[in-house]
Amino acid sequence: MGNDMYSVEQVAELLGLHVRTVRGYIRAGRLRAVRIGKQYRIARADLDVLTGRPATPAPPAAEVSSIVALDGVDRAAADRLATLVLAGVNTHPDPDRPLRVRTVHDEERHRMTIVVLGDLAATADLLRLLDAMLDGGNDLLRDGTGPLAGEEADRG
Repeated sequence: MGNDMYSVEQVAELLGLHVRTVRGYIRAGRLRAVRIGKQYRIARADLDVLTGRPATPAPPAAEVSSIVALDGVDRAAADRLATLVLAGVNTHPDPDRPLRVRTVHDEERHRMTIVVLGDLAATADLLRLLDAMLDGGNDLLRDGTGPLAGEEADRG
């Protein structure tokens, strides 16, 4: 219903007005319309504003915040992991509800923290991706000098 588009003639019929009156409202700026070729199209929301009807409320949006803490991560591994996580975020299919991600690496404590804010389903997808990257046996966290750093990881 919120995406309905009407012609000037349809708006005139709905409101019981003359077509010229509706066009006058558009020219005067009282009724917002989009010109497509030689005709105007009026969105349902703009018609509701003119008539004083309350706009249809948007469905409530749920947002989740997640903090993932990983111990035993050196700088090189943190860089690789951050790149993969951000690549996963950039492939998120819904641009209207983007994920926001921050990564921080504490070199002294060999600790990486990943903060994720956003849509429930998209966050869950990103956390599954992160879990697969860490548990996949892919040597993602190997620093090249010793045992796999991810074996001591504390995923919280």
